[in-house]
Amino acid sequence: MEVLTQSLLSIVVPLYNEEENVSLLTRKIHESLQGYTYQIVYIDDFSTDATREVVRKMADPKVHLICLKKNYGQSLALAAGIDYAEGEYIITMDGDLQNDPGDIPVMLPYALGGEFDVVTGIRQKRKDSLIKKIPSKIANFLVRRVTKLDIKDNGCALKVFSRTIAKDLNLYGEMHRFITLLAFLEGAQIKQVPVRHHARHAGESKYGLERVFKVIADMMLLLFIRKYFQRPIHLFGIFGVLLILLGIAINAYLLVVKFGFGQDIGTRPLLIFGMMFILGGIQLFTIGIVMELLIRTYYESQNKRPYRIKKVLIGGKPA
Repeated sequence: MEVLTQSLLSIVVPLYNEEENVSLLTRKIHESLQGYTYQIVYIDDFSTDATREVVRKMADPKVHLICLKKNYGQSLALAAGIDYAEGEYIITMDGDLQNDPGDIPVMLPYALGGEFDVVTGIRQKRKDSLIKKIPSKIANFLVRRVTKLDIKDNGCALKVFSRTIAKDLNLYGEMHRFITLLAFLEGAQIKQVPVRHHARHAGESKYGLERVFKVIADMMLLLFIRKYFQRPIHLFGIFGVLLILLGIAINAYLLVVKFGFGQDIGTRPLLIFGMMFILGGIQLFTIGIVMELLIRTYYESQNKRPYRIKKVLIGGKPA
């Protein structure tokens, strides 16, 4: 515990119109982390209320405020906070007081020693409306079934990251909802811990049904990245070849009909489909080749390797 309390923690909290919550949240963080070395990184995502002024008036040396030039959304606000954070462990949470800072000391020991790179919360007795619960349950189910990553609550914002994993995350769109999956794709070892969940203290929820479609689109992108990022030709090439073969089969059938039975095929919609399948298949196969070249450029231009090494042992001991 002594090593952990001496390690610098960064609590990263995106804020958007949370003027009524941020003072109480700050006090609760201070109460929960007594004895720890930490900084609080607030990212104001261009609030239209007095959130920035409330944080400024705190004059608290532990509180750092990042003011964004416009409203970028929670994912980019979170990315800005993570990039700024100096801690050896980076903790993310929401600014609406639904996450309980008192759970942070319970989660931190699991990150100590490096066995787990990410410790994520599972909200118990969730205090949210059905408009938020139902899409969240659907998204969690789909992620579990498609990715085989058994995370019960991807939407819980309260998480503890090791610095190396957090700094390698690329957040955009609505990717903050799948930040655990992103960490998993980076090779992170993940621990799930039950945490408390409270009703919103003040203000209005920024969650609407329109976000469901954004979440689905981002999840499709993540699934593509997970399975085919390093071998896109396996996706586009296979579909392309199948379409070409289907088009050839259709056109071969029409040739038999034309020359074997003397029937007119010029007005048949099937002829158009056969040509479309061949042309579409060629396009997909070409896209696969182009993406393969782009992936090679992505790695080679940045001197990146398509793998990550967690540790090296020599004679059973760390090198």
